[in-house]
Amino acid sequence: MSDKIATRVAYGQALAEIGGNENIIVLDADLSGSTKTDSFKKKYPERHFNMGIAESNMMAVAAGLASCGKTVFASTFAMFAAGRAFDQIRNSIGYPHLNVKIGATHAGITVGEDGASHQAIEDIALMRSIPGMTVVSPADAVSANALVKLAAEMYGPVYLRLGRLDVPVVYDAGTKFEIGKGITLKDGKDVTIIANGFMVHKALEAAEKLEAEGISARVIDIHTIKPIDTELIIKAASETGAIVTCEEHNVVGGLGSAVAEVLVKNRPVPVEMVGVEDKFGKSGKPAHLVEMYGLTAENIIEKTKKVLDRK
Repeated sequence: MSDKIATRVAYGQALAEIGGNENIIVLDADLSGSTKTDSFKKKYPERHFNMGIAESNMMAVAAGLASCGKTVFASTFAMFAAGRAFDQIRNSIGYPHLNVKIGATHAGITVGEDGASHQAIEDIALMRSIPGMTVVSPADAVSANALVKLAAEMYGPVYLRLGRLDVPVVYDAGTKFEIGKGITLKDGKDVTIIANGFMVHKALEAAEKLEAEGISARVIDIHTIKPIDTELIIKAASETGAIVTCEEHNVVGGLGSAVAEVLVKNRPVPVEMVGVEDKFGKSGKPAHLVEMYGLTAENIIEKTKKVLDRK
């Protein structure tokens, strides 16, 4: 984990790389410099449309284009996509199950100084509640690039959760990904740490420190929250007997909730959750906010020890 690249940058790069497919259209809500869809715009200006600061209308236009057979990427900040345009996503994209990919950047509290109004910590809960919606939260630039391309290849609505902050590259180039299938990044026998997005590199850091204390922690990246990799989660619960979930999202309705739903029906084991504890964000430097909200390796270690006591 040396290089640091934001997943929103990888989103823009992936769109530019697959843009040779003339069926792909990219829409943006006057934020192409921030969402990085300007990379696509430079190469394929005739298929990139600035919809202005009108996110709800953008989703309706995306639905219309998709109904005519196009593969549409509708791009804006996560707060404006999942929040402001929820009605249009639900009724115009989700209900008719149209081929629209929602590129939602600047998710979570690591948006930083923009503050609570722009820090989407409820978006996974909202999007995974829509029937038929695929929800993806990549850990790094390599996985983001691959998962954007896989989203383009599959039919149906996809919510792609992307970040503003530069994050460590976790995966080697060429790693194979599959939507709906998690990846075991580190094996372990005492406990399983399940993470996604920004928190994956924190989970790996925590596991390394736990190893030094004689605690063997398995680390799994569940990049697809919906459909979730039920088989991998049950296997981890059966083999390690305890789970810690980690996410840059409210612990209500996010990854932790999704994992708990799998376990309570299939293999109940003790679970602890690391995430935003049902609070709104604040304006501040990302590093300070990460500490403030406990999105740290130290908090993962603390929760791991707590869950082991319950095991």
